[in-house]
Amino acid sequence: MKFIEPITSGPERRMRYYQYTAIDDCTRLRVLRIYPRSDQKTAIQFLDYVMARLPFQIEKVQTDNGAEFQSSFHWHVLDHGIGHIYIRPATPRLNGKVERSHRIDAEEFYRLLDGAVSDDAGVFNDKLKQWENYYNFERPHGGLNGATPYERLLQKTKAQPATDLRHQHI
Repeated sequence: MKFIEPITSGPERRMRYYQYTAIDDCTRLRVLRIYPRSDQKTAIQFLDYVMARLPFQIEKVQTDNGAEFQSSFHWHVLDHGIGHIYIRPATPRLNGKVERSHRIDAEEFYRLLDGAVSDDAGVFNDKLKQWENYYNFERPHGGLNGATPYERLLQKTKAQPATDLRHQHI
């Protein structure tokens, strides 16, 4: 989860948003979503959203020790037959792929918005979805030898291009 600096909509209103990020360890495919809160209920909603979007079964979820990932979230994960592990407290480097992807978001997505997103979460999520699609399907990744996460998925699953996930809008 990444806190997004308040977005101003007029002199009196400031919205806070929280970007939830799921990243597959092998392919680097990401699923992103913006929420106006950060709590266990939101984390559970995000997990359900991720499970519906990814084209494969989730085996394990790794999170930090934030309040949003505690007992209700933990049991929800386990109820779906998914393992859940916490990183050691105060060691964000153990979630390095997510931390790096958040830095890329800051450098390549949020910096370019420059106030262009209103305080409408729907509009914000639409723009974030466009960025997610670019990240997954078009942006080369150094950690994948210049491949995209989608290309890595095809390599790992030996899937044929006929099963193109772009049309499924992961």
